[in-house]
Amino acid sequence: MIQELGTYFAVFSTSMFKFVFGPILGTLADMSVIEVAILTVLGMMTSVVIFALVGEKVKKLLFRRFLKNKRIFSSKNRKRVRFWRNYGLKGVAFLTPILFSPIVGTMLASSFGESKRRILAYMLVSSVFWALVLSFFFHHAINISFIHNFVKA
Repeated sequence: MIQELGTYFAVFSTSMFKFVFGPILGTLADMSVIEVAILTVLGMMTSVVIFALVGEKVKKLLFRRFLKNKRIFSSKNRKRVRFWRNYGLKGVAFLTPILFSPIVGTMLASSFGESKRRILAYMLVSSVFWALVLSFFFHHAINISFIHNFVKA
């Protein structure tokens, strides 16, 4: 029982920082697809809620402490603005689970002044979609590789 709870916590906490590792870890721990998907969504949404609530405060703190004399119009910032203008919150939410971490995606959306309610809604939809897709993918990919390795041996 304790070991099972530890495994659940590992998948949950891993998904808080890097979404894609949750389905990998859960599948390797021989969890069901639904268990992995639920824990992965809960992990990501925990990070999203925390950083959506404190995102503006963290941004101000970081700006005051580290970015006082930084150039505002750097090429990196221009790329972020161009991406936001082209894709907006929908694009950020869609790419957060697979490209960004939940923390980076939430902070990016928050830094462009998006409302907390919209951030939470779009991130929830995106996390459910990607959790199911990645959980099914890794479940079948790992099971197939185990079968092929077993047949070759």
